[in-house]
Amino acid sequence: MQRNRKKEIRVKADSFREKCKISRYGILDLFKECERCGYKLLRYPLGEEADLGFTIKKDADTVIFTNSCSRLSREIFTLAHEIGHIVLHVEGAEPFIEDAVTISGRSTDVKEQEANYFAACLLMPADEVDRFLDLEFEDFQSNGLSAMDIARIMSDFSVSFEMALNRLESLGKIDDAERIRLDSERNQARVGNLLRSVGGNRRLNEASMEISIPYEYIDYVIYNYNHNAIPMETLEKVLECYNLSIEDISDRIVSHLQLEDNLDEI
Repeated sequence: MQRNRKKEIRVKADSFREKCKISRYGILDLFKECERCGYKLLRYPLGEEADLGFTIKKDADTVIFTNSCSRLSREIFTLAHEIGHIVLHVEGAEPFIEDAVTISGRSTDVKEQEANYFAACLLMPADEVDRFLDLEFEDFQSNGLSAMDIARIMSDFSVSFEMALNRLESLGKIDDAERIRLDSERNQARVGNLLRSVGGNRRLNEASMEISIPYEYIDYVIYNYNHNAIPMETLEKVLECYNLSIEDISDRIVSHLQLEDNLDEI
C-alpha cells in the first residue's frame, strides 16, 4: 500500500473516530456508534463456520451485518473493517463479504487490505498506543511487555490478543522475536485467564450471540407475508428475534384467504 494512500486512510479513520464516544483509550461501543452514524446494523449468530460479516448498499440504506458467533473482539474488528469499506469503497451496489481470510489480512485484494488498515487505525490509533505505553507501563522499551500487558491493551482498546500484537508490531513497538514470545505466553496462559488476572473485559474473548435487527425490518417482513412472498414459519422466526408473536401484530396481518377473497372481488 502506498504511503500517500495509508495517510489518506489514517485521516479518514481519525475523522470517524472523532465522532465516537471514547473511553480512556478505546472506542466505548462501536456498535452504538455505527447506529448513530445512520448505518443499519444487523447482528445475528449464524454459526462459527459462517461468514464473519458483510456490507451492502440497499436503496438509501447502508447495511452492515456481523456474525455474533465470533468472539466479541473479532466481531468488533469485523465491524471496524466493514466501516472501512463504507468510508473508503462503498459507492454502488457491490457487496463486501468477509470471511476468515479477509479479516486475518491474508487476502491479496487491495480493498480488503485497506479496510483492515482502516480498522487498525480506528481501533488502535498510533498516538493513543503511544500514550498508553507511556502512561500505563514503566519504561516498556527496557522492561519489555508481558502477555498480561497485552491483555490490558486488549481490554482498553477492545481488540483481540492477536490484533494487539499485529498493531504493536506494525508500529515498531515489538519485533518478530518479541511477538513469538508473547504469542507463546498467550498459548500457555490462555486469553480468558489473562483478562481475568488484569481485571479486563472477559467478554472480549467470548461470543456475544447477540440478536439485533433494526425494528423497521419488521414492516418489510410483514409486507412480504401479506403478499404471499414468505410463509408463516419465516414470519414467526423473524418475530422471535423481537420477542414478538403473531398475536402482537395480528392487526397488521392479512390472512391469505382474505387476500384471495379481495382479489376475487376485483
